[in-house]
This record gives sequence, structure tokens and C-alpha cells, in this order.
Amino acid sequence: MGGSAQYYVSFDNEAVGKLQGEGLVKCLTERRPAILLRGGRAGAGMAAAVLVVAVLACLLAPLLWPLDQSAVDLARTRLAPSPEHLAGTDDLGRDVALRSLYGLRVSLLVGVVAALVATVIGGLVGAVAGSVGGRVDRVLMRVVDTVAALPHLLLGIFIVAMLRPSLGAVVASIALTHWLSTARIVRSELLSLRSRPFVDAAISGGASRARVLTRHLLPHVLPRLALATTLMVPHAVWHETALSFLGLGLPPHLASIGNMINDGQRSLLTGAWWASIVPGLALVAVTLALAVLTGRWRDRLDPRVRAELQL
Repeated sequence: MGGSAQYYVSFDNEAVGKLQGEGLVKCLTERRPAILLRGGRAGAGMAAAVLVVAVLACLLAPLLWPLDQSAVDLARTRLAPSPEHLAGTDDLGRDVALRSLYGLRVSLLVGVVAALVATVIGGLVGAVAGSVGGRVDRVLMRVVDTVAALPHLLLGIFIVAMLRPSLGAVVASIALTHWLSTARIVRSELLSLRSRPFVDAAISGGASRARVLTRHLLPHVLPRLALATTLMVPHAVWHETALSFLGLGLPPHLASIGNMINDGQRSLLTGAWWASIVPGLALVAVTLALAVLTGRWRDRLDPRVRAELQL
């Protein structure tokens, strides 16, 4: 691994040095691994702190604020942020901070469940295509290409419209439009592993196709599969938010980030910006933290990036 890292940095110095000058580029390329390492760790630590605080706040919301998040108080509508209501109230007098925590909990739950379902579907399709091969592989990959050619949001709207807006319909909509990348990842990993010597040795020893798949191939695919699932969660959360914002996601009475942003847009013209901005910022903070952590994990799995960062 040390040799590959030296080759990579040497190539980078030579290629860029011809264009912009040897001295400055050499300084930047030599210091880049240390800079990325420090920045990556700091960013990952901050993202982990944000995510932990957000998850704990969502789980402990009933204990921290023993109030009914759906209780309507028309005498306290559109109150500005104050010590009593940290993020103000909406047009029905409901506490925005409390509803944001409940909404974030629902959105994260939908995103995680949908990502897991999509991983199961994509993993099965990719495993069958990569292990069987031949005509089965070609047919399954054409199905993947066909579904991938369709706009995800429009396809999701169609699925929700067919099933009627509900929690299960939203999960099905996200899962059925997000399993494609997982199937491709699993298939490509299995195709590369099938030519390895230990697979040939297992087959020569009389192992069945199912045993080779479960005992020798899938354990090598699981880290990539787990990473793909984690990378899918932020996208699934945003997909649920978009559907709820369009009125095609979760029922209006159920607190979710998309529903809150949709309800809060009516208050923007009256100056009550907090009704939609606060839940939107909460969504951005959590999904950005997830993206940073999964990106760091992905870099650690990439041998070239791991060598560059000297991990």
C-alpha cells in the first residue's frame, strides 16, 4: 500500500506541476494529506456531535417538553421565538421547536426504514444478477436501467397516488425508487469476486453455488452494502420531505418536516418566518451531518483515498 500511495502522489505532482509550476504545487500536494486528515476528523467529529444531539433530542422530546405537540391554542398563534417558545409558534399556536423534534423523528424513521427496504430489494437483485450471470443478469440489469431512466420524484408521486398517502405508501415509494444503486454495487462486487482464487478453490472443493454466495462472497460485500444503506438515508429523508411538502406524503395531522414546511409557508407573508425556517434548518443540519459521516466512512473504504490520507 505504501508503494501505491507514493505512485499516486508522484503522479499528482508531475501532472499538475507541468501546468502551474513545480514549487507551489509541490507544497500544496505535500501538505494536502495532513490538511485533509485534520479537517476530515474535525468535520466528522462535529457531524457526529450534531447527529447525537439531534437523535437524543428527538427521543427525549416528550421528557424535555411535556406538552402536546398537536395541541391547538388560537390565542398564541404566530408568536415570535421567546424563552417560553424557543422557536415560536405556528398559525395554530403549536410550539415549532417541539413539533420540529417530533417531525424530525418521523422523517428519520421513514428514511431509515425506506433505506433498509431498498437495500434488501437491491441486494437481492444484485446478488442474483452477480451470482447467476448470463441471461438472468442481462434481464435484471435492463430492468434496473429502465427504472433508473424514470425521474425518481415523479415515479414516487405515482406510487403514492396509487397506494393513497400514508406512512406505508411513502416508505414503499422511496424504497421502490432507491434500490437501483444498491443492486449495481452488489452485482459489480460479486462479479469482481467471482474470479478470485479463493472462490475457485471453494468451487473445486465441491461447495454449492448457495454456499459460495453466503460463505465466501456476501461477507466481502456487506461493508459496501452497509455504506450504500447509510448513504441512502439522507436522500430518503429529503424524498419524504418533498412528498409531504407537495401534500402527497404523510397525513397532514402527523408532524413531519415536509408537512411543517408546507404549513409554515402560509406564515411567511405575515413575517412568521420561523414556522418553516426552523424545521428546514433542522432537516439540513441532520442530513448534512449524515452526509459528512458517510462520506468519511466511504473515504476510509477507498484504498486510494485511505493511502492519501495516511490512515
